[in-house]
This record gives sequence, C-alpha cells and structure tokens, in this order.
Amino acid sequence: MIKTIGVVGAGTMGNGIAQVFAQSGFTVHLVDVAQPLLDRARGAIEKSLTKFVEKGKLSAGDRDATLGRLTTGTTIEHLADADYVVEAIVENAEAKRELFAGLDAVTRPHAILASNTSSISITLLGAATRRPDKVLGMHFMNPVPLMTLVEMIRGQATSADSMRIASELCNALGKTPVEAADYPGFIANRILMPMINEAIFALMEGVGSAEAIDAVMKLGMNHPMGPLTLADFIGLDVCLAILNVLHDGLGDPKYRPCPLLRRMVAAGHLGRKTGQGFYTYQP
Repeated sequence: MIKTIGVVGAGTMGNGIAQVFAQSGFTVHLVDVAQPLLDRARGAIEKSLTKFVEKGKLSAGDRDATLGRLTTGTTIEHLADADYVVEAIVENAEAKRELFAGLDAVTRPHAILASNTSSISITLLGAATRRPDKVLGMHFMNPVPLMTLVEMIRGQATSADSMRIASELCNALGKTPVEAADYPGFIANRILMPMINEAIFALMEGVGSAEAIDAVMKLGMNHPMGPLTLADFIGLDVCLAILNVLHDGLGDPKYRPCPLLRRMVAAGHLGRKTGQGFYTYQP
C-alpha cells in the first residue's frame, strides 16, 4: 500500500509532482540540496493551489490540508520511510545514477524508485541499484497539475508488478498512464524534439521568422503553441540535452542538434527561465 511519497528535486517539475501527490491525499517528502530552494518550492505550490481555489476547483480547506501533507528536507535520508520515490533532478545520466544508488541505500527494500527523466535510459538507472525490478520511468508533462499524460517507461528489468503499482498511482492522481519502451527519448521526445529542432533549423536558415514558424504550426496544424514558444517554455538547455541523448543513443544524424540551439544555450539564452530565448520575456 503506497502512502508516503518522496520527491527529489524542487524545480518546476518536482514542485508539480509533489503538489499532485499531496493533493491526492498522499504524505509527501520533498527533498533538495538547499533550504531556500525548498522554501521557494513551497511558495510556488501554495500559489498554484490558491489559483485552483480562486477558480473554484479546490476549497480553501483542501488547499490547507494539501500543504499540511507536504514536508521538506535537504538530505535523502528524509526519504527513509517512503513507499515510492520520484526523482526530478537535472537531466544528466551520471547525476541520476549517483542519486539512484543513494536512494537504493536509504529507502526500504520494497520502495519503488521512479525517474521523471524525459529521455535517459531507465535500464541504466536501474543498474545503479540492487533493485532494478523496482526502477521505472514516470515522465510527467509540464505543467504537472494541469497535464493529464504520464509516460510510463519499463526498463529491461522492471517487473510487471512495479509497472502495475505505478499505473494505479497515476490513476489515483487523475492522470492517464501510457507505456513506452526504454529507447532514447521514449515516445514524447522521440517525436517532439526533432520537430522543435527542425523549427530551429528553419529559423537559422531564414525559412521564416520565429513568429511565422510558430503561426504556421498553430494555425495550420492546430498546435496550442508553436514549437519555438514551446522550446522556450521547456528550456533550450533541456531541449539540447534531450537531442544529445537521441543523437548519442540512436546514432542517427537526423537527431543532430541545430547549431543555433547550441549557440543560444552557450550564450545562456535558455528561454522563459532566463528571460531570453527565441522570444523576450518580462521577469
């Protein structure tokens, strides 16, 4: 029986994941390396919940109860009593492997360890633990409180029982689990990132302005936002990291990251989070 959830990483995704679990009645321990990050995360979660209250989708009492189910800590030892842990740290294989080895050492033997990775091999992460049958991918979409899809990734050694428990958890959150095989990028980013990359190539080659490229995809293909706006929203550094995983993992030149994307990341123009990407954003 899953009652206590650990979430590692208090960035945008970690906040959202912690929020939806706490909203659904689970006890949640949110962990990151520094207290100011955790304080900012709690503030962001409170702000998000208050928006739901203002829209009439949540009562003030439920908001307060949700916040009451959320605790924070700066070490993974805080997760010793967790039944299920979701990792949402930087998209870097070595950092994730090191974390999974640490989680394996401090959590109870029955605990399932899930990664919110958008592209990194679950088999690779599972191999860093003594419980690869209990390691899986649980890739939430941003913004987590609003998006219903969760991409579920089964590693080479992930057990059917672990996948069943994870899928049941998704249903408890009001999310829809969709299973993908453990190939670079899974389903979502195997399809999305080449589209974004091609849009950046089109911009670099002067095929159209950023506004024109986005307008064609919004008005012609009925996408809710254009690929360049979406790239800014995701973070250009994250897009580059995923394209590198696709390129390295599949060895196909069609996944080669656009030189303009590399240049923008090198310049620190990462999209919304830095105020500058393909578009300029006010702080």
